[in-house]
Amino acid sequence: MNIAVRYYTRSGNTKKLADAVASAIAVEAKEVASPLTEKADILFLGCSYYAFDADAEVKRFITENKDNIGKIVCFGTSAMMRSMKKPIKKVADAVGVAVADEEFHCRGEFAKFHKGRPNEADIAEISEFAKNIVNK
Repeated sequence: MNIAVRYYTRSGNTKKLADAVASAIAVEAKEVASPLTEKADILFLGCSYYAFDADAEVKRFITENKDNIGKIVCFGTSAMMRSMKKPIKKVADAVGVAVADEEFHCRGEFAKFHKGRPNEADIAEISEFAKNIVNK
């Protein structure tokens, strides 16, 4: 099974999660600017909400790499929202890419909110989440 990790971040919060996923399942985390060069049976895709939607770069990544994505597993951070699945699924559905029911989301530090997040507990939790997805 081929597994890939891609992420988009402005603050560095989602990169922390992406690095934890990559370490837990022994792959490399790369930014969405790095296309998939081969089919990923599972794509862990990390991003956050920006203006109540996924960033245009994330949407472009899904569209441009649709033929190399088996299934997307969403993960991310945000100060207010609790899931990235809805905006990701909207784009993925439009191009025929499956999105897993499972996802991981935690608070991310933003301005004076959620200082220190993601924290060590969040990192441990997403590491276990990733292992569980891969070992299903």
